[in-house]
Amino acid sequence: MAIRKRKPLLGRSFQRALTAVTRQAIRAGSQAMTQGLRAAPKLRANTPARRNPVKKTDCSTGLTIGTAGARRYRIYQPPGLRRNERLPLLVMLHGCGQDAEALAASSRMNLVAARERFFVLYPEQDRLSNAAGCWNWYDTRSGRAQAEAGSIDAAIRQVCRLQPVDPERIALAGLSAGAGMAALLALRHPDRFRAIAMHSGIAPGVAHSSATALMAMCGQRAAPIPPARLASEVRLPGLLVIQGSRDPVVAPSNGAEAVRLWAARGGAKAGTRRIVQRGARYAAVITDYRSCSRLVATLCEIEGLGHAWSGGAAGHAYSDPQGPDASRMIWAFMAKQFARSAD
Repeated sequence: MAIRKRKPLLGRSFQRALTAVTRQAIRAGSQAMTQGLRAAPKLRANTPARRNPVKKTDCSTGLTIGTAGARRYRIYQPPGLRRNERLPLLVMLHGCGQDAEALAASSRMNLVAARERFFVLYPEQDRLSNAAGCWNWYDTRSGRAQAEAGSIDAAIRQVCRLQPVDPERIALAGLSAGAGMAALLALRHPDRFRAIAMHSGIAPGVAHSSATALMAMCGQRAAPIPPARLASEVRLPGLLVIQGSRDPVVAPSNGAEAVRLWAARGGAKAGTRRIVQRGARYAAVITDYRSCSRLVATLCEIEGLGHAWSGGAAGHAYSDPQGPDASRMIWAFMAKQFARSAD
């Protein structure tokens, strides 16, 4: 009797069905967002970007299936992992026109992770879901944003099962559209994450469609302030906002709006502004928002920075090496939040 071979779980039929379903998710809203982003200037570092392809980083790859379909991801593991050791996890969400590999290369977060010993997860948007590679953080009315957040959460859970991750030390960070998606994840799972960093992003709740997202990017939408009773109901993870003063894609006012929302939810007040500058790098104006002694949010406004990862590697799109090192700032902020949550 002939023995029939089992078809693999992710066989051709499944892939065809998945592709068909994902293609149906592309709507006019995604096209409008793509057109708006293409109309905006594509900012690079002050020096002309090299034409060389992005170098491969020392990450392994994975695939997860969530509520928005299949998503690829990259995971960085620091060297010398010891037996029974559990390390923090930082989830990095790329912006439009990027992928996981590009963000890893431009941010150089893996170098920080190797030194400070933590995992870095880079989920990747599917181009069938957004032609520009943007996370659909804004499309909450149709449910696409929530579905994509669910797929990212599925990737996080999968990595936590496969790697020795400390579940009490998980944080989020994102650039541009990735920042908006990170904020949505933090609001949906406030007890899951200990810290979040938004780099050149837009606060959650400001937009619910492609049209309102474009308005928000131009600084024409304000973050809805929740009722006072919500301030004591759920404690949000600590927020770090990094925003360039010369951002032509995301209006600089969006950084302050995100912090204003977090401060209102946490009952926090602004402290004294301070200016920090190291050498010839751009100066940063930093404001902390505290509720009693607890740090709720920090706003870091960088003078002269455009729509780019501050202090990123030279020669990459959306990366400016002249700014202060955002990757180091993000980890320093998150390490403090991890330490406070352990107290």
